Order: sequence, then C-alpha cells, then structure tokens
Amino acid sequence: METNLRTLGPTGAKVVLTLHEHGRSVVRVPDIRALVGSDASARAIIKRLLRTGWLARATGGVYLLLPPEHGPDNLGENNPMALATAAVDPSYVGWWSAAAHHGFTTQNPLTVLVAVRRQVPAREVEGTPVRYVTLSPKKFYGYRKYLVFGRDVPISTPAKTVIDCVDRPELAGGPSEVTRIVNQALVTVNPAALAEAALELGSKVLLQRLGFLSDLIGKPLPPDVRTAFRERIPKSTRSRFGRGAAREGDIGYVAAWGLFVDARRDDLLAEISGARK
Repeated sequence: METNLRTLGPTGAKVVLTLHEHGRSVVRVPDIRALVGSDASARAIIKRLLRTGWLARATGGVYLLLPPEHGPDNLGENNPMALATAAVDPSYVGWWSAAAHHGFTTQNPLTVLVAVRRQVPAREVEGTPVRYVTLSPKKFYGYRKYLVFGRDVPISTPAKTVIDCVDRPELAGGPSEVTRIVNQALVTVNPAALAEAALELGSKVLLQRLGFLSDLIGKPLPPDVRTAFRERIPKSTRSRFGRGAAREGDIGYVAAWGLFVDARRDDLLAEISGARK
C-alpha cells in the first residue's frame, strides 16, 4: 500500500487547482482564505496540504505551491533558493551563490546568499543556511528570474553578479575567489553589460578593483570601458583590495588604478590557467 502519495480531498483539490490555474507559485494565507471562506478553514487546509506535500513552507504565512507536475510522490521542496527568495519580497540570490549558478566558480557555497531591502534574520531552509544581506536602494538592481529545478528564482544577472562579488569580496569567497570569478565571467559576459552594471552602482572602489583584476588576469577591459571607468575615478582616489593589511610580498600600490593590493600575485592567480604569475 502506497503511503507517500500526494492525496487530495475535494477542498484541497479546489485550492490547488485554482492556484495552479492562476499561475500562483508563491502562496500566502489570504490567498487560501479567499478560496475557502474563513481563517479556520484556511489553517486546516494549509496544514493538510503541507502534510501531503502540496505546499512547502517558505516562512510564516508564505508557502510554495508544489503543482501536479511535481509528481505523485510526497518528496517535499528540495529547492532552498526558491524557498529563501519566496520568504522575502523583493529579494534575489546574489554574490557567491549567483556566481555558482552562472558557472563562474566550481565552488558550491554552503550558504545561500540573498539580497533584500530590509533587515531579515538568517535562517535555515531544509538544512541549508540562508543569509539575507540588506542592500541600499541604489544597489538593489540587476536581477531576473532563472529556472532552477523547475522553479523561477530571482538571481542577479551575470553582469550584476560580477559587480556584486567585486563590491563585496567577503560575500564571494574572498579576493582569490573573486579573481577566479572575474576571470571566468569575462569569457562570456558582454563588456558593455558589465560596464553598465558597474557604472550604475556608482562606486569608485568597484571601478578600481574591476579595472585592476581585468588587467591582472590578462583580459583588460575594452578601451572605451577603461576610459569610462577612469573618468569616474578622481586622480586623488586611493582604495584597497585584499586582506586589508599589507604584508611582505604583496602586489602593493597599482598606480594605473590608484589601488593598494594587499595580496600576493600568485595567491590571486592560483588556479587560473594561462595567467602570468
């Protein structure tokens, strides 16, 4: 006798099929209340749909619908990125997590990093740690929905992923990992899109770092992009990249970009084939 099948009673069938017909993937309590008529009925049907595998809890009062295409077995929702972003609107998967999705790194980050507009505490989704990173409005851009295990998940675009990682290396595995991400991204990301995303952020430090890294790995930005970057960086601007404290053997000051690099060349270029070390 099968005991793990996703069964549906009449009320449950009405709720699931109506939500599915309306294209709803993220479901909130009022959505179900509107279909069943009362808070008590809504609570009861939500409990039943969670138990039978038609809903997965994203956070309090927010659920993901697991539609008929999910199959007959009650397997739950094994998609932490979908659950993490469904819990907070608006939000998007970014930094190291987005770099892994776009194939810019071979690393598999253990924590899902999600950009949000307000403070949200860290949590765990189906055994996966999720960290919510609050961004100012001027940095909250450059994302769209990508299909991840059958779910539309908001993720930063390839260009914005590079920008976010260079802007916040501590959220992308550190300086050496960011160098590898930039190296891989410059193979496929359109330089014009990269420049547009970088200039929109309005950070002089970001422009200095990105210019330096592209030179370091031997994939310099096109002349027009370099000129646009340099025009936004005052000659007196001095910034840092690396661990934040100089050590013997570090690259040191790079006059071309007004950047102090607190890291060894060999460390930054580790695992980058063909780079001049």
